[in-house]
Amino acid sequence: MPILITGGAGYIGSHTCVELLNADYEIIVVDNLMNSKKESLNRISEITGKSFPFYQVDLLNEQELEKVFIENEIEAVIHFAGLKAVGESVRLPLRYYHNNITGTINLLNIMKKYDVNRLVFSSSATVYGMPDRVPISEDFPLSALNPYGRTKLMIEEILTDLYQSDQNWSIALLRYFNPIGAHESGMIGEDPNGIPNNLMPFITQVAVRKLPELSVFGNQYPTADGTGVRDYIHVVDLAKGHLKALEKVATSNGIDSYNLGTGKGYSVLEMVEAFEGSAGVPIPYKIVEPRTGDAAICFADPTKAEKELYWTAEKNLREMCEDSWRWQSKNPNGYEENLTQTVPSNPHLSKSGDFFMLKNE
Repeated sequence: MPILITGGAGYIGSHTCVELLNADYEIIVVDNLMNSKKESLNRISEITGKSFPFYQVDLLNEQELEKVFIENEIEAVIHFAGLKAVGESVRLPLRYYHNNITGTINLLNIMKKYDVNRLVFSSSATVYGMPDRVPISEDFPLSALNPYGRTKLMIEEILTDLYQSDQNWSIALLRYFNPIGAHESGMIGEDPNGIPNNLMPFITQVAVRKLPELSVFGNQYPTADGTGVRDYIHVVDLAKGHLKALEKVATSNGIDSYNLGTGKGYSVLEMVEAFEGSAGVPIPYKIVEPRTGDAAICFADPTKAEKELYWTAEKNLREMCEDSWRWQSKNPNGYEENLTQTVPSNPHLSKSGDFFMLKNE
């Protein structure tokens, strides 16, 4: 029976779809395409050589979502769908609460109706708020600094209450740290709308001259170079973590949380230097005011995931940078047509793996 992937056309969702298909899972993708592109689904099929059903459905539309369950015998759900921009959540908190929480409740009600009680939830390290020490383990106090983070925390609490009410459920809460990188083919990757909120797509868009310079938010933190330190994890490693979590929820009941990170921290300027070394492209930057609520240092203790999920991050920082650059240099405008734009080249990266654009029917 297939696995339902909500938000499967997005950055992490698309890479997880590839890993699932390569592991011979059947999948069904639901996505409203608000912050993603259908072209990513075409490319998932091209990478894997496999097709799968896709429903352009919003989780707020209960009737359309229920049709997916009526038409398919779903075994488990991996739930990525949701709004995720921190700054936007501060400006539009009601939109975030309505979309992320109501959408999830709709999904859970329909899962319960059709006796689907295996769930992997896409949570976030934002649920730790401002930790007072590192590395961060799953038993740290939970809080949130913005509406986006609070939606993740509230959904975790909803899922905990759900399990307490019905212990037939099996739920994994995956707390991501900072996903970067792209599939090694360069065919799928991170394609944010507007100016990126995350560091690596900001760097790569500067590298392809789509943006003039990188904004570094503060250089007075108590770190080696004064810039913030984060735990960056390759998106393919992250995707493989979902497969391990899926195996866990398929074979046991309960609810548990897992950090998905490398256990190592890199500063913003270390990331800039690493990217320049990997891509051979200079990244101009300017220091700007720090953002409210940004922690100085944040990285994971991934021991629990290693012991209980038998998962560990494998890709190193060089691979993260090279794969990010391969994606952006081959797709300077993301999934949009980009035939007229030229980008700096790096002779050290493979030029193989070119592909034909699949047209949406």
